[in-house]
Amino acid sequence: MANTPQAKKRIRRNATRQTINHARVSRIRTFIKAVEAAIASGKQADAADALKKVQPEIARGVARGVIHKNTAARKFSRLSKRVASLG
Repeated sequence: MANTPQAKKRIRRNATRQTINHARVSRIRTFIKAVEAAIASGKQADAADALKKVQPEIARGVARGVIHKNTAARKFSRLSKRVASLG
């Protein structure tokens, strides 16, 4: 249990940051699912549009520190490859 004022503040801050970070990761996942749904439909134009929308979201996740840059690069690379294979 936290005894010092600093530790109590840290607990409050951690809870707030966890909520914000969870929302950011969830938003990125939603955009990725949109790309995957477009890929599943087989329409390359829709998939390419969804891919253009997900790229800045993934980059923003890296900038905010909720996703590692290599993870972001891997996700974007794999999605790009799948979209390209539709054509």
